[in-house]
Amino acid sequence: MKLQEDVIRMIFGLKVKQLRTDKGISLTDLAASTGISVSYLNEIEKGKKHPKPSKVAVIADTLGVTYDYLVSLQLSKRLQPVGELLQSNILSELPLEHFGLDMSRVLDLFATAPAKLSAFVNTLLEISRAFDLRVEQFYFSALRSYQELHDNYFDDIELEAERFMEQYGLDAESTPTYAELANVLQQQFGISTSTDGFEAHRELAPLRSVLVPGQPPRLLLNPSLTDHQKTFAVARELGFQHLQLQERPYTSTWVKVRSFEEVLNNFKASYFAGALLLSQDRLVQDMQAFFALPTWQPQQLLQLMEKYNTSPETLLHRLTSLLPKFFNIKQLFFLRFHHEPARDSFILTKELHLSGLHNPHASFLNEHYCRRWISLTLFEELERPEQRESLLAGVQRSSYINSDNEYLVLALAQPAESRYNTVSIGLLVNENLRSKLRFLEDADIIIRKVNETCERCPAVDCLERAAPPVILEKQLWQEQVNEVLGKLAQA
Repeated sequence: MKLQEDVIRMIFGLKVKQLRTDKGISLTDLAASTGISVSYLNEIEKGKKHPKPSKVAVIADTLGVTYDYLVSLQLSKRLQPVGELLQSNILSELPLEHFGLDMSRVLDLFATAPAKLSAFVNTLLEISRAFDLRVEQFYFSALRSYQELHDNYFDDIELEAERFMEQYGLDAESTPTYAELANVLQQQFGISTSTDGFEAHRELAPLRSVLVPGQPPRLLLNPSLTDHQKTFAVARELGFQHLQLQERPYTSTWVKVRSFEEVLNNFKASYFAGALLLSQDRLVQDMQAFFALPTWQPQQLLQLMEKYNTSPETLLHRLTSLLPKFFNIKQLFFLRFHHEPARDSFILTKELHLSGLHNPHASFLNEHYCRRWISLTLFEELERPEQRESLLAGVQRSSYINSDNEYLVLALAQPAESRYNTVSIGLLVNENLRSKLRFLEDADIIIRKVNETCERCPAVDCLERAAPPVILEKQLWQEQVNEVLGKLAQA
């Protein structure tokens, strides 16, 4: 509801419905009195239609109010909170249509119990302000929910990637090269690629790529990028062009987020790039062979990266799409951590949880993630002098304390210029995984008890503890106080 006209329609519909309901008039009776069809009146009340002035006058007369009152933005005290929400454009920030929700249904709820629902929404807003949650964080959370809703697999984009390969004569049995994709971008879409421009502007150093619109447009690539990073950047730009995604960012790293549509389109272009560079048919066959290995062989995972000339993140994130679809492994998570060697801090910068599994999670503020996670222990290996230029693969079975959940976690770690990165994918250990993954019971795979954060962990003998269990201690104290109060009440 970005336009004022949308707000006017919504408020007009709410007023008609409230007046009609308060007077006990059915839609059929209102239709008979006004000469307006039931279906059209229903569209009016849902905020989808706004009648002509002549019909507004008839409706106002039938409902016993003035024309001016009916067309004004003034609402009754009961509906006033709804009007404030509509005019604040808060609801316009919610990407309801992407979740199969109709705004009219939401408005029906507000009209039924406006005070309670408005108070609830305002409470959520107050929480977001208290925790300094920005609009873009809301968009990214909505995107993750959207991915989870679809098991992170999008058949329409997969088909478009296949059509692209066929249309431009790319070999489906090999990974497209940077030169091949850059040529298609230039010849078919008129966009040239260049590494010029970054060195003259130090502010652009953190970015991987920038699209400079104009005649002709140019895709500027950071000269420090590896070959596979450049290839992905060009493939992503081809995603924007081939899928005709208009509302989009022009930088690889977010500088300013303007809308959920922009965030969603950026995801679609990146998904297209992954589907283009890691063909689902080839990668599924390779993963079947990998899962059939009798023992954990990290070199096999590293060889997959070499085969597809891809990064650890692109490979593991691609698996979050293919494992649910082709292996029925739907209960999984993906994490990406950054770590600066000079600081004792680990930053969770990307996450995805499928099938409602939310541990580990990035919702904790100023808490210390469990140092027993393979994602974090690999950082220690990277800091060894002999490993600082290496790409590492690790595996661990992580069993969560006070939970029945156990995951097989595959992790890849890679050093960067000023920080280290790890990405990991965790697969819930269940009968389905046991039937699919032969090396699951390999005795060489470390099994560790883990938790989410030190502040919530009861493991008193943990050598890796980075902070005392202050939140857990507070919870235990509250339980003890409640127990004492209960006994006093019974005395």
